[in-house]
Amino acid sequence: MYKRIVLLLALFLPVIAWAKSESWVEVRSPHFTIITNSNEKQARRVADQFERMRSVFHTLFPKIPIDNLGSITVLAIKDEKDFRALEPAAYLAKGQLKLGGLFLRGADKNYVLLRLDAEGEHPYAVVYHEYTHLLLSKAEFIPLWLNEGLAEYYENTEIREKEVALGQPSPANLELLRENRLMPLATLFAVDHSSPYYHEENKGSIFYAQSWALTHYLEQKDFRDKTERLTIYAQALAQNVDGITAATRAFGDLKQLQSALEAYVRQASFQYLRMAGSTEVDDSKFESRGLTLFQADAARADFLAYNDRAADARALLAQILPADPNNVLAHETMGFLEFREQHIDAARNWYAQAVQLDSQSFLAHYYFAAISMSGVMNEVEQSQVESSLRASIKLNPNFAPSYDRLGAFLAMRRDHYDEARLMALSAVQLDPANLSYRMDTANILLQMGRGSDAVSVIRNAMHLASSPQETAMAENFLMHAQEYAQFQERKQSSASQMGNLETPDVTSSGYVSQVDATSFSKSDEPLPTGPHRFLIGVLSDVHCTTPAMDLNVTSGGKTLALHANNYFSVQYVLNLTLKGDLHPCTDLEGRSAKVEYVESSNKNAAAVVAIEIHK
Repeated sequence: MYKRIVLLLALFLPVIAWAKSESWVEVRSPHFTIITNSNEKQARRVADQFERMRSVFHTLFPKIPIDNLGSITVLAIKDEKDFRALEPAAYLAKGQLKLGGLFLRGADKNYVLLRLDAEGEHPYAVVYHEYTHLLLSKAEFIPLWLNEGLAEYYENTEIREKEVALGQPSPANLELLRENRLMPLATLFAVDHSSPYYHEENKGSIFYAQSWALTHYLEQKDFRDKTERLTIYAQALAQNVDGITAATRAFGDLKQLQSALEAYVRQASFQYLRMAGSTEVDDSKFESRGLTLFQADAARADFLAYNDRAADARALLAQILPADPNNVLAHETMGFLEFREQHIDAARNWYAQAVQLDSQSFLAHYYFAAISMSGVMNEVEQSQVESSLRASIKLNPNFAPSYDRLGAFLAMRRDHYDEARLMALSAVQLDPANLSYRMDTANILLQMGRGSDAVSVIRNAMHLASSPQETAMAENFLMHAQEYAQFQERKQSSASQMGNLETPDVTSSGYVSQVDATSFSKSDEPLPTGPHRFLIGVLSDVHCTTPAMDLNVTSGGKTLALHANNYFSVQYVLNLTLKGDLHPCTDLEGRSAKVEYVESSNKNAAAVVAIEIHK
């Protein structure tokens, strides 16, 4: 699982050793972990500020499940010298902007690097900007201009004792817009991550500045007119209305809006919003402790690892692990580094050691289990995987991937389908925009023999596909689910017509057929009992008696017989392009493939779980 980093930079920076006498403190508030080389008083002040920030944004975005967005650790560094030991290398060159902080956003955890002696009117501007992006990260329908515009708008937030100032004007953006011609709004609305307006420095600056200006104008206009134009616009986009139509519907004539915006950026003064109310925080719930130098270095190494500075992270870890072999975070960070570099076995070993050291990290338990599931597991290892997935969920009930993997694991055992389905549904509930979780749920329903329910799940999830590859994958899955649902309907119809007589086997074409000699009687059906194994070879002798499938895989002169009780529930991965949809009963013959299977109760055939087709 790879993180998304806010600053994409070249990262070769020597690690600067901290003074041996340096003291480090950790303060945990209900929603943040503050680690600092300052003092406890300062750490509590930072924790208080971040809890206030969270309260403000929760009020601004009440429908966003803030607690589902991953943990946030704040490294609050006391001065510029120590801050520069951790900040991105691109900012160390002479003449570069001095950062007051940065937000490092990952798929599973988030970091804030904060300089405590930073100057400026809004020292937390970068943090507020990226925190806005974090809150909007699940709303994938929001276009880039509005995403950046809202982040620019809220970065100038000022949290005062009895009120919060929102959307104070940005002098730098105003100066840039007054010196340059504004982009046509149709162009602004169409900018995406591949657009030169987003990547080129000058055009990118205009894009950010104009996105801020339009957002500021619309926010102020909505407040003054007591309207909800931005909300109407976002709702239209969420319903798959194209950008121009949505904008015209919400904002009116775009030529008039363009003229109004041009006049707006040239006006002499700007208003901003004041949100009354106290954001007091109960700091009696804050927990503090002193950290050893090795514990502090482990936190720094983990930050460097997530910041793509692998060499620097490894250098620190090489000092920590021999001196402090029970340092859990150091083991977890090594696991993360190895996993990101695709050293899967090494990653699993590091995470396994972290789990054995009684790691209280839900990520360590999750990664250990998820990586283990991709290989061969004996009964003891299966028990460890299940235990770690349940521990991960207990440690963080809001982390959807753990529910998804536990659902897949339970379904893999073929006798825990009800709980497997509940786990899969929990993942969907926590992350409803994730197509993979919907497909995993549908796959469990197929294994349960609920074909029509699986079809409904995939149909309702088709709009979540974010790439042609995802669309093709979902369409192929839907096709197989529909075939299985149709088979079930035919079988039920046939059973009702024949009363209590045994239902004949039905081929995929719908005609009654004799059971082939290579098929299995129900009492002899291969039931998966052993560990998962993998074999690369050539598929042959593919035979279907819907919904069952039998086939062979030949590798190194040896042939392994495989069987699927329900070939609709087998997972198919295509590493090639087919002219049409995949039809397993006709398209697998003679293909090179990697097969995942488990040993079964029938010695004549193993139970096939997944087939990855190669060119």
